[in-house]
Amino acid sequence: MRPRLDITRDAAVSLMLLKDSSLERRVLKILEMVEAGTTFAIRDLAAEFRLSPAYLQRLFKHETGICMGEWLGEQRLQRAAYLLSNSYLSIKEITHAVGYEHTSSFIRAFERRFAQAPARYRKQCEGKYQPEGDKRTRAA
Repeated sequence: MRPRLDITRDAAVSLMLLKDSSLERRVLKILEMVEAGTTFAIRDLAAEFRLSPAYLQRLFKHETGICMGEWLGEQRLQRAAYLLSNSYLSIKEITHAVGYEHTSSFIRAFERRFAQAPARYRKQCEGKYQPEGDKRTRAA
């Protein structure tokens, strides 16, 4: 069994895992799919590999040392932070783009992770993203 990796609140964990060629091929494929920016639920990933959700989660935990649900949640929130600081998408659009059904659930999760609301996070990042030819104001 591999040594347990602590989930750092950072996307670097994913990059580290992707470089580990000894991972089981299905787990490696899941890491690649999620890293590519596609949003998945555990049940969707399990169906993709013809596994039960419970078995997939055990396999993922055994191979990486990280709880799959925590890892997927971190990936969603990292992608949301990126979209907040690098796009003009509304918070509602970002909510759905990263796989949350309800904006209120997304906001609560984002606040727990980043210790501030998504709108405040975006305001803090303002001015860092200026796409050419687009002078619209950001929607919050």
